[in-house]
Amino acid sequence: MSESVYDAPLRDRLDALRELVGLSRTRVDSGTLAEAGRVLDEASARGRLSGRHTVIALAGATGSGKSSLFNALAGVTISDTGARRPTTSFPVACSWSDDAAPLLDRLGIPARLRRRPPHNPEAEAQLNGLILVDLPDHDSAAVAHREQVDRVLALVDAVIWVVDPEKYADAVLHDRYLRPMAGHAEVMFIVLNQVDRLPGEAADQVLDDLRRLLDEDGVALGEYGEPGATVLAVSAVTGRGIGELRGTIGQFVARRGAAGRRIAADVTAAAGRLRPVYAAGRHAGLSEEAREEFADRLAEAIGATAAGVAAERAWRRNANKACGSPWLRLWRWYEAWRFPRIRRSAQHTAADEATARQRVEQAVRTVAEEAAAGLPGPWAQAVREAAVRGARGLPRALDELALSVGDFDKPPRPGWWPLAVLAQATMTIMQIFGGLWLAGQIIGLCAPNLGLPVMLMAIGVIGGPGVDWGCRMAARGPARRYGLEAERRLREAAAGCGRARVLDPVSAELLRYAEVRGQYVRVLGPAQPTAARVG
Repeated sequence: MSESVYDAPLRDRLDALRELVGLSRTRVDSGTLAEAGRVLDEASARGRLSGRHTVIALAGATGSGKSSLFNALAGVTISDTGARRPTTSFPVACSWSDDAAPLLDRLGIPARLRRRPPHNPEAEAQLNGLILVDLPDHDSAAVAHREQVDRVLALVDAVIWVVDPEKYADAVLHDRYLRPMAGHAEVMFIVLNQVDRLPGEAADQVLDDLRRLLDEDGVALGEYGEPGATVLAVSAVTGRGIGELRGTIGQFVARRGAAGRRIAADVTAAAGRLRPVYAAGRHAGLSEEAREEFADRLAEAIGATAAGVAAERAWRRNANKACGSPWLRLWRWYEAWRFPRIRRSAQHTAADEATARQRVEQAVRTVAEEAAAGLPGPWAQAVREAAVRGARGLPRALDELALSVGDFDKPPRPGWWPLAVLAQATMTIMQIFGGLWLAGQIIGLCAPNLGLPVMLMAIGVIGGPGVDWGCRMAARGPARRYGLEAERRLREAAAGCGRARVLDPVSAELLRYAEVRGQYVRVLGPAQPTAARVG
C-alpha cells in the first residue's frame, strides 16, 4: 500500500484486521468475515492507487437537482438533466486533474462518460485532485440504477448527498443510506438544493429539521470544528451557495486524507459488526479453582481415594503377615480356607466402570462450560469441541493409568520388620521349648522344675501378642503415609492425563481467542472509546 494514502495508525489497523481474519477462518463462518474481507480488498485496491486524488460521488433522489448541481460545480453542462437522460443508468465522472484513469477504471466508468471541465486556472487550483462522479438516482424504479449507486458508493472516498425541500426526509434515503453510513460522517456532505423555492426563513427551518433528522440517524455534524458531516444549502439554478460548496470541497480535497478516512470508517464499521464474535462478556480463561475441581473429579473417577485406602490396608496386612504371631497367621489361613472371600461379580465391575465413565464425562462438561462461559459463540463452541475431542479417549486412558500406577499390593519392607519377625520367632520358640520341657517333666524325662518352663511359656504366650500389638501400632503411621502417597500418585497421574487431553487443548483455544481479541482491539484503534474496545 502507498504510504501517501494511509497513515501509520490506519495501516496498523488494517494489518490487525488481516491477521484477525486469518486467525478466525477456522472458527468463524465465512459469512461473518465476508464484510471484513471486502474492506481489506477495497483498502488494498485503493491503497495501490493515487493518494493525490479524491473521489467524491454526488448521490440523490429523483428530482433533487443532483445533475444540475454537478454541472454548476463543473462550470459547464456535463451531465444531462431532466426527466429522461441517456446516461441515467451509468455514473458520469468529471476530473480536475490528470492521471485519474486508474481510479476511474476501478469505478468501472467507461471512457465515453469521463469528462474534463473547461480550462479555468482558478477552479483547477481550487479543485485540483478532485474526481466528481454523478450517480444515477438512488430511488430509481430501475433495479440496475440502484445497483450502480450501491456499487460506486462502496468505492468512492466521499459522498455528497443532494436533497431537496420535498424529499429531504424521505425514509429510503435515511433508512437505507444515511443511518447505515452514520460512521462515515467525516466523508459526507449533505447539501440541501433548490433553496430558491423556499420563501423567507423557510430554508433555515428546513435546514434545522434536516439536522434534526441527521442527528436521529446518528450522523455527527461537524458544525463547530469537530469531525462530522457538512450541511449546506445551495441553489444550482441561481448559484446561491455554490461558491461556498466549491470552497468547502476544495479544502476537503486539499487535505488529501479522504481515502484514509473512508477506509478507517469502513474498518470501524466492520469491527462493529464483528463485535459479537470477539467481545467477551468476562475475562476468558480457566481459574485455578476450576482446574483443581477438574483434577479432583478425575481422581474420584479413577478411585484415587479408594486406592489410597486399599494401599494402606495392604501395608497393614503385609505388616501383620510379616510381624504377627505364627499361631494367629495359622488361624487366619484357616479362616481364609474355610470362608473364602466372595469376589465382586462382573456385573458389579461393569456398573463401576459405567459410573466412572459418567463421572469423567461430567467433569469434562463442567470444565468446558467453565472455560466457555462468557466467550462469544464461535469461540465458546471451539472450546467445547476441544474438550469433547480430548474426552473421547480419556476414560480408557485413566483405566490404563490406574493399572500401571495403582499396583500397591506389594509395599516395601521397612527395616524394623526383620527385628519384629525375630522377636516373634523368639516368643514362639520360648513357647514351644517351655511346653516341651514341661511335657518332659510330666512323662518323667526331665527333672521336676515347674517354675522355669512355665515362665518361658508365659513369656512366649504374652510376648507374642504383645509384639503383634506393638507392630500394629508401629505400622499405623507408615501405612497411612503409604496410602496417602498412593492416593497422591494416582491423583497426579489423573490430573496429568486430564491436563494433556482436555485442559491443554482448551487452554490452546483460549490462547487463540486471546490472540484474536488482541488483534480486534488493534482493529478498533486507539481513538475508540474504552467501553467499546474492552467489552
